[in-house]
Amino acid sequence: MRIAITGASGFVGRHVLHELASRGLETTVATFRRTPAGSNSLVRKVPLDIHVPVLDPFIALGEPDLLLHFAWSGLPNYDSHHHLESELPAHAAFLSACVRSGVRRIVVAGTCFEYGLASGEIRETQALAPVTGYGEAKVRLFEHMSSLRETIPFELAWPRLFYLFGPGQSPNSLYSQLQAAIARGDESFDMSGGEQVRDYLPVGNAARLLVDVAIKAGDIGAVNLCSGIPTQLKDQVAHWIAEAGLPMRMNLGRFPYPSFESMAFWGSRNKLDRALGVV
Repeated sequence: MRIAITGASGFVGRHVLHELASRGLETTVATFRRTPAGSNSLVRKVPLDIHVPVLDPFIALGEPDLLLHFAWSGLPNYDSHHHLESELPAHAAFLSACVRSGVRRIVVAGTCFEYGLASGEIRETQALAPVTGYGEAKVRLFEHMSSLRETIPFELAWPRLFYLFGPGQSPNSLYSQLQAAIARGDESFDMSGGEQVRDYLPVGNAARLLVDVAIKAGDIGAVNLCSGIPTQLKDQVAHWIAEAGLPMRMNLGRFPYPSFESMAFWGSRNKLDRALGVV
């Protein structure tokens, strides 16, 4: 199987690239400016900028059987106009060109932010009602790709990523800020009230699931990429602190709860597990 990947230098992409290499899968990496982490003999790099049109991306990417599309810029500023004004048209044009030039199997990273302020256990049938520019851009891109399938046959998997964490995450993320505080030996960590319920998944586990979805699930459409386990934020932070073995205390209530997230929000694993033969 010939595999191509975009966004291999990003938080999720670098872990997916590592997972592909661990399975002995040769991969063509579309790279722009930065060298993708985890490069080895199984990786072939080609210069390609998502924002610059390519006449024949299928040929440029080595005629892949499968394209993993994780490129996206402007995060973690979720409500920036950049997502709708710059990223959306660029990615819609790039993916359309890929399909028209011959790519027949595509996996695109979606986001749980497509569900907006929905509460409780979220299934893929939940109405999409994004409240951020990032979530809106992803919804519109999903709709664009879905409509494209009406005229050009290709397989589409759209894993909606929930709350991933791990090495290489943005320094502005809660996980990275906590790890920095642990590294400094801080005695306390300022955070929100911590009562919000989320769906946390280590990025290494997510990478394995993403590769499984790409190889095994085929034309699955939208699917939640999550743990399926509701966890309070303060419990998750306490777990990370315990892993570090430090007597750090949580300073709860120092920051307000985000307005773009509901208080209780986690994903259903039913569709994902069925697609991967887990149940």
